[in-house]
Parts: sequence; C-alpha cells; structure tokens
Amino acid sequence: MVKKNFDVLIIGGGMVGLSIAHQLKIRNLYSNIAIIEKESEIGLHSSGRNSGVLHAGIYYEPNSLKAKVCVSGSQRLKEWVTYHKLNINKCGKIIVPQAYELDDQIDNLLKRGISNGAKVEVIDQKTLTSIIPEASSATGRALWSPETSVVNPKEVIKKLESILREWGVNFFLEESNWKLNLNKREILLKDSSHINYGNCINCSGLNADITAKKFGVGKEYKMIPFKGIYWNLKKESNLKIKTNLYPVPDINMPFLGVHFTPNCNPYNEVTIGPTATPALGRENYYGIENFEPINTIKNLSFMSRQYLENKNGIRKYVNEQMFLSIPYLFLKSAQKLIPSLKKEDIYPSKKVGIRPQLCNLINGKIEKDFICKEGPSSIHILNAISPAFTASFSFADLIIDNYLINKK
Repeated sequence: MVKKNFDVLIIGGGMVGLSIAHQLKIRNLYSNIAIIEKESEIGLHSSGRNSGVLHAGIYYEPNSLKAKVCVSGSQRLKEWVTYHKLNINKCGKIIVPQAYELDDQIDNLLKRGISNGAKVEVIDQKTLTSIIPEASSATGRALWSPETSVVNPKEVIKKLESILREWGVNFFLEESNWKLNLNKREILLKDSSHINYGNCINCSGLNADITAKKFGVGKEYKMIPFKGIYWNLKKESNLKIKTNLYPVPDINMPFLGVHFTPNCNPYNEVTIGPTATPALGRENYYGIENFEPINTIKNLSFMSRQYLENKNGIRKYVNEQMFLSIPYLFLKSAQKLIPSLKKEDIYPSKKVGIRPQLCNLINGKIEKDFICKEGPSSIHILNAISPAFTASFSFADLIIDNYLINKK
C-alpha cells in the first residue's frame, strides 16, 4: 500500500480544475497538488467540447459571480493564449433581435454589459450589414461586442495540462471509482494507493453533484444534462460568416439559442448551434450510448412539473428550443439570423457537447449562476457552466481567495 500526501487535491481535470491548479502554482500558495481525472485523458467532456467562444460579459446579472469574473477572465485567457502562441480568432460578436418584440432586450443587454465592464455598443442595420452582409435584425438594431474571441478549447486544455505537469502537478488518470474516507481526508485509488489531502476541490463538472454528495454537500441539487448538437457550414457555401452571430437570448433561462461561430482554424470553419435538448444521460453524446433510463425519467418528470407550473419561464424554452435537434426546426431557428441559409449549406457536425445544468429540487429553480459550496475540508463547484471556460483564471482566483486563503 502506497500513501501519498497532497496539500490540495482537485477532482476533475476540466478547465476549472486545471485553472485552480495553475493559479495555486502561479501564486506560490501550495506546491504539492494533485488532480484526479476519471478518463484516460483530459478534455473528453464539457471543457473539451464547448464552442471555444470567450464571452465578453454581456449576459450576466450584475454582481453575480459570473459578472464578477467574466470580463477579467476573458482578457486574462486571451493574453495567456497569445503568449503561448495558440490559435485565437478575435472576431467579435453580434447579437440581433430575431423578432420585433425582443428589441428592448438589446437595451437590457447593453446596460448589463456596461455594468459588468464589457465593451459593447448598439449598431444599426448599415453597420450590421457591413460586418455580416447576410445577417438579419427584426428591428434594424443589433449589439456589437468587439472583445469576443474564439479559441480551440482542446488546444488550450492540453497546453495547460503540459505546463502543470512541468510544474510538478500530479495527475491520476482513469480514476472513476475512487473511494472516500471522509474522517481521514483520504481517497483510495484503483491501485490501492491512499491519497491524503489538506483541501479537496470538487471540479468534476457533469458529475459534480454526485461527488458533492459523497462529502454530504448539495443534497438539494441535481444535475440535468442537456445535449448540444452542432451543424457546420459547408466550405463551398456562398455564406461567409466571419463574426459570431447570436440571437437575443431569454435572460431568464441559461441557454443562448442557436448561433453561428467561426472557429480559429486557418480555414475558418463555421459551426451552427448548439441545441439545448435534454440528454438521455450525462455522457449521452450519440444515439442511446450511455443511456440512463431511471435518471432520464426523473429528469423529464422534473421538467414536466416545471412546464405545467411555468416556473423560470421554462414553458418558453420548451416551446422554442427543446426540439431543435429535429433538423427542420434547427434550420428554421438558424434562418432567423441568416434568412438566406438553406439546408444545402449545412451538414451535421461530429461535435456534440453536454451542458451540466444544475437544478434545485426543493424550489424547482434552474440555477443560472456559478455555485460554490463548502464541505468538510472541501470546496464544491456545482454549476460551472458558461462562461466558466472563459472566466477560468479569474474564477479560480475567486475560489482561492474566498475558500482557501483563509484556511491556509
């Protein structure tokens, strides 16, 4: 039996977990750090499958955790990516109202963006057309965010992992069935090694609620997975979209709607999506693989109750977004932004993501902000959804400053 002692043990090798390790090292707070990852390599789930958009901080309610870390986090990550000579597309973002009654949301988003420190402005149809000639605004107005960029998420994660390994951070891969001894602050690995920790940080994304409950934390929460399906714009299409194009979102829901994203590869492939359809399991990327029948029934039952009571505006989400995995409905949604888009212009992407959306089982609330909970010698990041990737460095510092510094 081998015993290993670590000051900080991070569960989950996604962007948030890696960023916390990075900031702990950069700030010389702890030197003995380990990361446990259930897969054979990092980046196989949410962090490696997101769109790569570095958000500018427009959507989030002022003074929320998201608002506090998005703008600075985005700037820091852009500087880090540039320093390490990774791919980045500084293409900006346009948000358009796809219906006349949504026009006032442009003003609401403008106020939020300014309050959060984002660089954002309202533009007219002429300016919109000069940036994306094919784009449509129902009212002739749009919101322009010049600071939005796009990176390759897998490239970012792999570089971050490489740096952490060089700095001596320990990685334990393929550890999906570790056992916890809470009293001893000890985790048993598959090879019977015992890992003792001073502080444990739960960054396990899709499984964060399950991990938290092992520590006796977050019993009122449940993760409901939503599948994000993408399509690609064909290279031979006459449509040449060089800027992110988003619809005005329903700010009462945590989904942004189908949008166009030019990636950061040299050939500027454009993805369209994602959908936000309830998944059949936490890792149900394709077909019925990793189908979780009992959880799926429970999740759909929860959502049905929300629909009947119309809590959190979920009825509007169901009516507008739940069925966008159907190609015809997906195309119709995308055409609200680019009316000239035809089915011949697009093809299904191999990229599929799962959004781990946290829900409160007691009050039925669909949580929109990051949620951090303390447990016995542990911290639990329970709702690390967008813009967690964007804000990762600043979010990591917030977690360190609020939950680790005062214990050191």
